[in-house]
Amino acid sequence: MKLHYPPSLLIALALLAWTQKDTDYTQWASYLGGPDRNHYSTLNQITPENVKDLQVAWTYSLPDSGQMQANPIIVDGVLYGVSASVQAFALDAATGKEIWRFGDPLKNGASTSRGVSYAKGRILYTVGPNLWALDAKTGKPIDTFGDKGKVDLHTGLPAIAQNKFIISNTPGTVFENLIVMPLRLSEGADAAPGDIRAYDIYTGKVAWTFHTIPYPGEFGYETFPKDAYKNEYTGAANNWSGMALDEKRGILYVPTGSAGFDFYGGNRKGSNLFANCLLALDARTGKRLWHFQTTHHDVWDRDLPAPPNLITVIHRGKPVDAVVQVTKQGYVFCFDRVTGKPLFPIIERPVKGSTLLGEHAWKTQPMPTIPKPYARQSDEITAKDINPYANNQSELRQKFGQIEKGWHAAPTLQGNLILPGFDGGAEWGGAGADPKKGIVYINSNEMPWILTMVSTKQTSPTASKTYTQYCASCHGDKLQGNPASGYPSLTEVFKRRNKVFLSQIITQGKGMMPGFPQIDKATREELVNFIAGETPKEVVSTNGKTPVLPYRITGYNKFLDSQGLPAISPPWGTIQAIDMNTGKYLWKIPFGDEPILAAKNILNTGTENYGGPLITENGLLAIAASKDGMFRIYNRHSGQLLWKTKLPAAGFATPATYQVNGKQYIVIACGGTKLGTKKGNQYVAFSLNARR
Repeated sequence: MKLHYPPSLLIALALLAWTQKDTDYTQWASYLGGPDRNHYSTLNQITPENVKDLQVAWTYSLPDSGQMQANPIIVDGVLYGVSASVQAFALDAATGKEIWRFGDPLKNGASTSRGVSYAKGRILYTVGPNLWALDAKTGKPIDTFGDKGKVDLHTGLPAIAQNKFIISNTPGTVFENLIVMPLRLSEGADAAPGDIRAYDIYTGKVAWTFHTIPYPGEFGYETFPKDAYKNEYTGAANNWSGMALDEKRGILYVPTGSAGFDFYGGNRKGSNLFANCLLALDARTGKRLWHFQTTHHDVWDRDLPAPPNLITVIHRGKPVDAVVQVTKQGYVFCFDRVTGKPLFPIIERPVKGSTLLGEHAWKTQPMPTIPKPYARQSDEITAKDINPYANNQSELRQKFGQIEKGWHAAPTLQGNLILPGFDGGAEWGGAGADPKKGIVYINSNEMPWILTMVSTKQTSPTASKTYTQYCASCHGDKLQGNPASGYPSLTEVFKRRNKVFLSQIITQGKGMMPGFPQIDKATREELVNFIAGETPKEVVSTNGKTPVLPYRITGYNKFLDSQGLPAISPPWGTIQAIDMNTGKYLWKIPFGDEPILAAKNILNTGTENYGGPLITENGLLAIAASKDGMFRIYNRHSGQLLWKTKLPAAGFATPATYQVNGKQYIVIACGGTKLGTKKGNQYVAFSLNARR
């Protein structure tokens, strides 16, 4: 689709481009291409005309394998990335030859990392709860940073949180001599507080803290129960997905997630600021400048899933610096970057209340009227939308008729359709954007999930209380797991692992599974013995600090047909371009081919996808992300497919582009593993006229 703008808009855009001429989009020295998180580059050697000539320039194979979500950065001809087991490494960006690698693959399995940060000749990245500072040239820890090169991210939190699960799997945001760190926490009532903290990049000391669950006297304190800040029965409201930074103004834009427990908030009555907010903070002090809450009193796990995009749009005839936030719900929120004023109308839409004992669901939820949602909503789906390729359509229609389908209807015992699903809509890969023309590019999922609540009194007589509290929601009451939704069975875990290994995983976590370090030794041993099939001996945790709620979820259950495909009709993944000057869609296409159906020559179904796009000024949109393991490049002006190739393993990551010695490269991490795809261990770089 060709873009047409009136002359006045073209003049304004030209003026805008001139005023932004000092922004350098030829580098990829920061996560997602820069602090504005736009995935955007002005490098132009690879064009829509010659992209068909791309070849593999180099590959780099790691000694470990598994899901890699990292978006590598490139500084002075050196590429810095992270492996599946969270080892940091440096490569010659022209050849892929390893310069150094840091970390132990046997010990660093506590998270899935999305990359590293660069500041003043040092690489800052996390392993488990520790923030490391490495010499960028050698990969060796910098002894003057924290404790011999590392800082425990529990530092600065209250005493009650010191043994709670904390990691960071998204790179921190660097501003002057500070790095502000995202945190991934438990999603239960036992979560640590999601305080936003800045650390000195030289010493590792905490420079400032912003309380996302406000303390007495702080703005928003009345939106939680008066003692919520003590972290005894609720926590989180954390930023895990990363942040964007307006360097010139010194403003940090921080999207936050829900308060714990994700799906029941009877013990946290109120709208719950600053959970589910886009926060604008003074980057030097952490002072709140403005905020907008995108979900009130969240009971659907509607975390803001990605850093916002900082772009400039023409609003009412004038250029306005804007911040754009994508969501799991399929909505785009757009605000004046300085004032926080919405640039398009947002209404408070009434929603169905809760029938659960003690729950006080919020009566309305925010809904942008422009742009229209980029993913289907639960209340739009009817029985006519059941997957036409399903072999068990009658069964699916019956199930569909039994569940609640209201827009933001509070969770129920009968089950709720969650669409877009728990992973979005938009997800952690985030949106790409043209910061000068004000266009955003979003890849989105349309996987339906079913959320069902159950009383915690309804525990299987064979289950341990500890297992029910910490494990059953993912692995089932009877250890059966839910492989179709990505949660493995534990019934035969000891055919592959021993008790020591399992105890370590329970404490530290692994991949996207959180750890539970707050569980004491005796309780952990009871849990391991239960999973091993030995007669469970109930042990009451000696720490006495884990709250028990009246409801839990029956599991994270995708709504699937008998083949494991989504129960609703395609498309199951899409890409769209939205002009944020007007809020109108420029184009929208299915993204990816479902392998089961592609084998029958049924194409353009779209697939689940994880990882974002790369956008170039000269007209390219490059993206892997899809379940089918392809790497595709589209014309970003029209959505036309220009080139595709099969990767050695699916690339659930965001690509980067850079130029070394006059040659432009595009690189992607290929770890596979997610969505049942095969494991991989390679970074693959492409260029024109490559020589192997």
